[in-house]
Amino acid sequence: MLTKFETKSNRVKGLSFHSKRPWILASLHSGVIQLWDYRMGTLIDRFDEHDGPVRGVHFHKSQPLFVSGGDDYKIKVWNYKLHRCLFTLLGHLDYIRTVQFHHEYPWIVSASDDQTIRIWNWQSRNCISVLTGHNHYVMCALFHPKEDLVVSASLDQTVRVWDIGALRKKTVSPADDILRLSQMNTDFFGGVDAVVKYVLEGHDRGVNWASFHPTLPLIVSGADDRQVKIWRMNDTKAWEVDTLRGHMNNVSCVLFHSRQDIIVSNSEDKSIRVWDATKRTGLQTFRREHDRFWILAAHPEMNLLAAGHDSGMIVFKLERERPAFSVSGDSLFYVKDRFLRVYEYSTQKENQLIPIRRPGSNSLNQGPRTLSYSPTENAILICSDTDGGSYELYIIPKDSYGRGETVQDAKRGSGGSAVFVSRNRFAVLEKSTNQVLVKNLKNELVKKNPLPTITDAIFYAGTGNLLCRAEDRVVIFDLQQRIVVGELQTPFIRYVVWSSDMESVALLSKHSIVIADKKLVHRCTLHETIRVKSGAWDDNGVFIYTTLTHIKYCLPNGDSGIIKTLDVPVYISKIYGNTIFCLDRDGKNRPIIIDSTEYIFKLALLRKRYDQVMSMIRNSELCGQAMIAYLQQKGFPEVALHFVKDELTRFNLALESGNIEIALESAKKLDEKDHWYRLGVEALRQGNAGIVEYAYQKTKNFERLSFLYLITGNLDKLSKMMKIAEVKNEVMGQFHDALYLGDVRERVKILKNAGHLPLAYVAATVHGLKDTAERLAEELGDNIPSLPKEKKASLLQPPTPILGGGDWPLLMVTKGIFEGGLDATVRGGHEDYEEAADADWGESLDIGDVENLQNGDISMVPDDEEGKEEVDEEGGWDLEDLDLPPDTDTPKIASNARSSVFVTPTPGMPVSQIWVQKSSLAAEHAAAGNFDTAMRLLSRQLGIKNFSPLKQLFSDLHMGSHTHLRAFSSAPVISLAIERGWSESASPNVRGPPALIFNFSQLEEKLKAAYRATTAGKFSDALRLFLSILHTIPLIVVDSRREVDEVKELIIIVKEYVLGLQMEVKRKELKDNPVRQQELAAYFTHCNLQLPHLRLALQNAMTICYKSSNLSSAANFARRLLETNPTNENQAKTARQVLQAAEKNMRDATELNYDFRNPFVVCGATYVPIYRGQKDVTCPYCTTHFVPSQQGQLCTVCDLAVVGADASGLLCSPSQVR
Repeated sequence: MLTKFETKSNRVKGLSFHSKRPWILASLHSGVIQLWDYRMGTLIDRFDEHDGPVRGVHFHKSQPLFVSGGDDYKIKVWNYKLHRCLFTLLGHLDYIRTVQFHHEYPWIVSASDDQTIRIWNWQSRNCISVLTGHNHYVMCALFHPKEDLVVSASLDQTVRVWDIGALRKKTVSPADDILRLSQMNTDFFGGVDAVVKYVLEGHDRGVNWASFHPTLPLIVSGADDRQVKIWRMNDTKAWEVDTLRGHMNNVSCVLFHSRQDIIVSNSEDKSIRVWDATKRTGLQTFRREHDRFWILAAHPEMNLLAAGHDSGMIVFKLERERPAFSVSGDSLFYVKDRFLRVYEYSTQKENQLIPIRRPGSNSLNQGPRTLSYSPTENAILICSDTDGGSYELYIIPKDSYGRGETVQDAKRGSGGSAVFVSRNRFAVLEKSTNQVLVKNLKNELVKKNPLPTITDAIFYAGTGNLLCRAEDRVVIFDLQQRIVVGELQTPFIRYVVWSSDMESVALLSKHSIVIADKKLVHRCTLHETIRVKSGAWDDNGVFIYTTLTHIKYCLPNGDSGIIKTLDVPVYISKIYGNTIFCLDRDGKNRPIIIDSTEYIFKLALLRKRYDQVMSMIRNSELCGQAMIAYLQQKGFPEVALHFVKDELTRFNLALESGNIEIALESAKKLDEKDHWYRLGVEALRQGNAGIVEYAYQKTKNFERLSFLYLITGNLDKLSKMMKIAEVKNEVMGQFHDALYLGDVRERVKILKNAGHLPLAYVAATVHGLKDTAERLAEELGDNIPSLPKEKKASLLQPPTPILGGGDWPLLMVTKGIFEGGLDATVRGGHEDYEEAADADWGESLDIGDVENLQNGDISMVPDDEEGKEEVDEEGGWDLEDLDLPPDTDTPKIASNARSSVFVTPTPGMPVSQIWVQKSSLAAEHAAAGNFDTAMRLLSRQLGIKNFSPLKQLFSDLHMGSHTHLRAFSSAPVISLAIERGWSESASPNVRGPPALIFNFSQLEEKLKAAYRATTAGKFSDALRLFLSILHTIPLIVVDSRREVDEVKELIIIVKEYVLGLQMEVKRKELKDNPVRQQELAAYFTHCNLQLPHLRLALQNAMTICYKSSNLSSAANFARRLLETNPTNENQAKTARQVLQAAEKNMRDATELNYDFRNPFVVCGATYVPIYRGQKDVTCPYCTTHFVPSQQGQLCTVCDLAVVGADASGLLCSPSQVR
């Protein structure tokens, strides 16, 4: 059983498939009717008007109707498009068991517990016939699919067949009035228009269901006696043919399959059984754990069945309908009706090749599942599920094309799946041992290969390779070398489709498609809500695939779309240009012509083949919102612009692509404030001052306009703006303009007119306008503000513009392919902007009314009707052009302002970014200023966690690899990267690595200084120098492998000194613990030091031990000291004396944690010996050993890395990476 859909709900009592749409109705015991889309798996609607269980439900064949009958004695007819019940048919006196529409006439048949069957006319909405005769509940009543018959089953243990021929005649030619009179009597006593034809008796208990065969004169019935009976009928009589036994409880429903020779029954014993209708034997049984089955429904046109049970329903198929096929060159090999056939694409002809044997067992799903073909040997492998998986090998005779009669004995074998892996070898999966058996064409085993993962199917993956499928991944396995070539995590894969060049593979699962390359490197994944059925690659590298409902495409970047809608599922076998060759479920080859324009266009965009894009835009009808949205999303708004007619979309796209002229054109047509504002912002970004000015004028944005004039140095227009503000009586705007102009007298006048006399006086005094200040002082009288004496005033004056700034200069570069070829907007060169007359700057000014302006020295008088103003002589202000500033005439677009026609050259990549991309050395990342990645690299390579000691070094590196040039005062400082080993002859395009301020020779100098400090006993200075070396080494870069080894050696040397000196410093702090002092001095002698330092350490330890009467230990140190042949005679002499003294008394006064005979290393944190064989952890950077409890702590020696961390090792040279 192949379950296609399953629901969880109340008990399902009635089911009905829609004949065309993928819908099923389920009526529930709770009174609800559910409408499901079984293909999408979604609940479309629910109808809830019945009171109590709904036991019967049925879709009309062609109208948007369905009928339902329930325990409330009501039959309801619903319109699912209107989502409501149209009317209710009343008449039955007890529960209604089943309802069904007639396939041709406007009738409904209903069966009820009131022991009657009624036939209703749903157009006239009345009952046209009552069939009486049963003497117990009628459990079901159904029309015959073709003839005028009704079959009914009742708990009176009979099945009745009724002839309704008279009723049909009456409907076609309504009878005379006499019949209408008798109609009244027929209601209860049964009319003459329906007569019992046969009564079938044979069941021992009540019969629950009976149904007709779709074409043959057969009836099948199921009853509470747990039997299914088959009956045959002819014109005169009906008789029992056979009984099918096997159910363990009441049989609730039974029917003939519409397309196969089988009977399906279900029962309260929680099982569905499938029977062979000709052999009358059981084929298969499907059981549920806890749910009794109540109802079955068969799809009128497809191989689908549905069954309702106690907790929902299932939609299922009994057998796979996908034909087994394999494409080879121009031929398609497939199995149909027990024959192997070949179809040639070029001629579109098919031939029968050889017959395929029938499977031995008679259960379902034994047909061929997959097919594999070897063209050179003309051999075919057919796999099926027979006997738990088996294969058959046929060699096609050369002369059998077109004949195909002889049955040849195939070579057989068992195995999960079998595929050809080379010309004359095929691989068979043996699931039990998880290995692949490679066999030759004689079916003899050649070799066995164990598989790398648990595999449940194998597919071809190129010669000698297999693609193995596991539950959650696929693996490509090379059979020769026995290695895994590639691996990819995927959902459960059902089909594998290789491109013709074997470079790409599509892995199809139930609801997704994964596309990868031949090494299974993932490219993209596509998810579908409807099940994916098949696919093939076209010549352009686009994957075309089918779902149950559509043919779709998938581009290499994962974009997908619909090509065509399908009525029935098909399986793509090959694609030639615009023709897709498919196999349908009946094994017929169907060429489908498709329109590939859309995906070819998107592919050309994706591959940057712009010439192709251009010609497609010119020649094809590619328009549509989806295409515009796609182009916008992919960053081609300038291309989308050429598809769009809608002004608003056009405006938005033009702004997005920076095409300022088209945006201006659209803004004029739209003429909305918001659009002018956005146009102004974009024009300002492009430095197109003329359009900015125009946009501000259109929105009357005087403040912005004034500021624009200030920054472009247009003082004439700025003074006009001041006059406009004056006329409009906008004091603040006027004051701002005066400030921008640096006009002090005007500012004083404005302050005075606004009544701010003290401020006006201060302004005049500070700026040295004595006469004005005196006049104001008289008006102020005693209220003259005092100016601070000690403050020195500084002049606030905007700089005088040297040049008036116009549009920004634009780079002259080549046209972008789209602008050049497509700019439909470049009509007749420069289109004038419309006059700014409608910018209505002065529309609200009635100049005649401004005599009472506060500025006393301006008076205006209307001259004549046309409103030309003349101004009094004394004012001296020339306001003749006040109505509108003439400069708001739309500026012509400057000849170099056609910004959209040019593609700005892309800025080069900053050198620091090139450094980061090219290098995996932390020092070079730090030099580039990319501290974050430098820290990540150090953390990965050396386990470094504490970066505070490196902070200054990082900054120094960054500063040291850059220099800064000052060009001129108004320009920002230019930062230049300094490259290592730069020479004038080198190509300017090839970037060298950064110059680094730290190098290995510096460290060697530092090491010598540290040695000198150690010799002199300046331990804290020495320690500082050694640590500084340790902290610098991670940021060193050397050239050769030999130097890398030297750097690693240096780490070890420095680490030993740091550890030894730390112990020595610690020892000096311990004044009152002589035992620990001796131990630390002893451990110091085991650090790997230079010979002079080792002698000093030994002498030190010997002296301390001798003073503490530990003569045995002192003698040991003396002996080791003498072994070094000390050059200093004093050292040797002291050592000999200690040896002599100790020989008299060879013992230690106190026991030390120190055994010189047993090799050990010292823990860097606790300073205790870790003897050979004891567990320890190390620092990933400086390799100091620690006791296990220090795991995860910061290393106390280098103070950088975490003890025991995973790290890949020091990377300090490009030679390590190559």
